[in-house]
Amino acid sequence: MQFPHAPQQVQLNLFEAFLAQPVLPKLKTEAPARISSTPDAFSELSFRGALEHCQNLLAPILRELSEEQDARWLTLIAPPARLTQTWLREAGLNRERILILQPRGNQSAMQLACDALRLGRSHTVVSWLNPVSAAARQQLTRAARAGSAQSLNIRLG
Repeated sequence: MQFPHAPQQVQLNLFEAFLAQPVLPKLKTEAPARISSTPDAFSELSFRGALEHCQNLLAPILRELSEEQDARWLTLIAPPARLTQTWLREAGLNRERILILQPRGNQSAMQLACDALRLGRSHTVVSWLNPVSAAARQQLTRAARAGSAQSLNIRLG
């Protein structure tokens, strides 16, 4: 018996994705080609599998961000309960450069993330919003650009 399957997103492993990028021939020009100096302000990572394995994959990313040369904070907005101070220490993160913020009252994690991005006191604001609508993505992007920051959303599931 066959069951209809919903279309799945195609995922390439890291090396296939790298090799799948088109290689453009070098053009001989008198002026060097200009590359945009403003990267996308919003990025999203999606992890699937056992939470412990997902955390092990997330640790080096957060560690790298906590060691940024930028003097501003790495801000975590409403991280999962399992990302404790003990986990941060054991993962080797620079806890002196990390702010952990929780929404208060009627404030949502989305509002808090936008506020943190807009203020510009953080080089990267990491959120755990799921799902992120197109409108929310645009809000986070605008707020990140206003604060010259990066918005990184992590989806665990």
